[in-house]
Amino acid sequence: MKKHYHVFFSGQVQGIGFRYTARSLADKYGIYGWIANLSDGRVELDVEGKARDLDNFLDELKREFRTYLGGFESEELPYSGIYKDFRIKLY
Repeated sequence: MKKHYHVFFSGQVQGIGFRYTARSLADKYGIYGWIANLSDGRVELDVEGKARDLDNFLDELKREFRTYLGGFESEELPYSGIYKDFRIKLY
């Protein structure tokens, strides 16, 4: 089973390597999608992958940055299969 999540991270999540760590973990778990810094200090993430791999990816990312995270909002969306890689987006 595959899943699709749209996530917002808040706290001190910019300027600490959060996006680059996410990209590395996405490669490790075979996760596709994108991540971007927002002007309000949050980080936005849109990802798809196998359910277990996606859950492990998010758990490891949250664990890695637990001291910096102030909040985590997640919405599960229908799997689309539109992503073929993982990218760091620049707004």
